[in-house]
Formats: sequence, structure tokens, C-alpha cells
Amino acid sequence: MKVNAAFIFVAPEADCKVHRTVLDTPVVNLTVVGVKNYSEAETVAVELVSQGIKAIELCAGFGNEGIALISKAVRGKASVGAVKFDHHPGLGFKSGDELFK
Repeated sequence: MKVNAAFIFVAPEADCKVHRTVLDTPVVNLTVVGVKNYSEAETVAVELVSQGIKAIELCAGFGNEGIALISKAVRGKASVGAVKFDHHPGLGFKSGDELFK
């Protein structure tokens, strides 16, 4: 049985309608979506869950507060996990919490 999962990455220039793709592998159907901020990530996460996503992994740009926002937004309908950096090299060595809250 395949897992329907998603990876959401945050980048200020991302457009969630354009910067998305689906990777279909034998064990996971992975939807990858770029978002510009936490608010957009919440909207996308809810949308993905409504489409059957059961696991969401967040990029290291999401700080602790961002992870909590997404977890709260999906209301237990998907497992939420995250890759972590204390200070993300792709975001000027800052946490998403500092940039997007």
C-alpha cells in the first residue's frame, strides 16, 4: 500500500500554484509544494489533507512555531514532521519563525 505524503518547503519567492510536483514511487506518492510564508503553508496543508495526504514533512525553513501552526491546521488528519536547522542557510541563516510569523 502506497503512502500519500507531502513535502512543503518555504521560500519567499515560491508560488504554490506553480512550484509543485508529484513524485510517484513504488512506496510513496509524494507531493512537493513550495510556499512563500507560513500562512500559505497552512492553506496548502489543509488542501493537501483534503486530497488524501496522510503525512506532511516540512523543510528546515519552518521553525518550531511554523511546525506547530501546520500541525494545528491539519487537526490530526495527517502526521506532521520536519527537517530541522536552528538557522537555515537558504534563509540568510535565520529561522522561519523570525521571517514568517
